[in-house]
Order: sequence, then C-alpha cells, then structure tokens
Amino acid sequence: MGEFFGVTASNFSEQVAILLNWSDGALFAIWETVYTTAIATFFAYLLGLPLGVLLVAGEEGGVLPLPRPLMQMINTVVNLLRSVPFLILMVVVVPLSRFLVGTSVGTVASIPPLIIAAFPFVARLVEASIREVDKGVIEAAQAMGASPLQIITKVMIPESRPSLISGFTTALITILSYGAMSGAIGGGGLGKLALNYGHARRWRFILWVSVILLVILVQIIQSVGTHFAVKLDKRITNQKRARRNARRKVES
Repeated sequence: MGEFFGVTASNFSEQVAILLNWSDGALFAIWETVYTTAIATFFAYLLGLPLGVLLVAGEEGGVLPLPRPLMQMINTVVNLLRSVPFLILMVVVVPLSRFLVGTSVGTVASIPPLIIAAFPFVARLVEASIREVDKGVIEAAQAMGASPLQIITKVMIPESRPSLISGFTTALITILSYGAMSGAIGGGGLGKLALNYGHARRWRFILWVSVILLVILVQIIQSVGTHFAVKLDKRITNQKRARRNARRKVES
C-alpha cells in the first residue's frame, strides 16, 4: 500500500479512531493540556509575581530595600532554577511529585515540576516589566507620602500592566510548551499524544495533528494577550486619540 507522510490506507482509520476517542483522543488531550497549563500558570504567578516585584522593590535604592545578602540569595536561587533544563528538572522533582500528588506519572504529576520550572521565569518577566515604570512617577508617589505597599500596588503594578500582560502571554506559551515536553516522562496532554502515538508508533498523522493543535492554542493565547496588552497601553491609546483629533481638525 502507498504511504503519504507515514499514513497508509491500512492505518489511517486506526489513527483517526484514536484521535476521536473521547477518553484518550485529541479532545481529551487538549483538555489535559489546557488544564495543566492553567493550573501551573496560576501557581507560577502566585509565587513569581511577588518575587518579581521584590527583586525590584527590595534592591538598593528601591521602595522597600532589603539586606544585600538576602537579595543576592534570592537572585541566586532564581538563576539556578532557571538554568536547569526542564526535562532534567522534571526527573529531579519526581520524588516531590510523588509526595504531593501520590504519583510520578500522569497529567497531575506534571504540575509540580511545571510550577517549579515556571515561577523563576515568571519572576524575571515581572521584574523586567516593573523596571519599565517611570522612576519619576515612583518618586512623585514617595514625595506624596505613599507607603512602599501603596507604591507597589497603586503605582508600580498598574503602570506596568501592558508589559505584565505581554509577559503573562509569554509565560503561558512557555508553560504550554513545557507541558508538551512532559509527555516524554509520562505526562499527559498533546505531548503524550504526539510522543506515544505519533513518534513511538510512527503514526505521522497523529503527530502532525498534535503539532497543529499546539500551534492553534499558541496562536489563540498570543492573539488574546496582544489584544489586551495593546488595549491597556496608554501610549498606544494616546497615539490613536491624537490621530483622531488630527483627522477631525483636517476634516473641519
């Protein structure tokens, strides 16, 4: 029988049947991928957002300066965790996953290593966003007698919202890609579908469908994130308003 990209007339129907299988097919794999990505992103930001703010606010000259040895220790821990490749980190964290969720294999077991791998990355993204805030705005808030907590919650974070949303989009896509890689050591989702069926059995149709579905998810996340980041960016809003005003003047 002829073969087209690893698909033959004899195995095509079998591959389609697997993809359409509700309990272990494409729809369930999409659900597992979205579920693990959402949970891991939530906890990564629960840890990474305050840590990223602290990396800026706690440095020398910041709004909430902390002892230099403490800041050096925090930076070292973040850098160390970021430097470990995700697949190696997943193997190292297997005992922790087993302790927390009772197993080291499956969709739920992939969430702890995802969080540990993602929160240092999130912290650096948040740090970069917070550093973009105009220091003059912070100094004005300090001159008005605002407390460090007020400056962080009412000035630094609100002023950096567009950049934070862009960073959130990047983090979400990165965690999605990490989750896909977790299929290599027993994780679930589209990564498992692509590796267990598409690669191991050389069923290329399933492999390509898995890749296309991942690309579609990434495109959706990127489009939504970019939309909200642009919408909340004051500079772009002011430019659009200026163009509208200029157009009205010309027309009048």
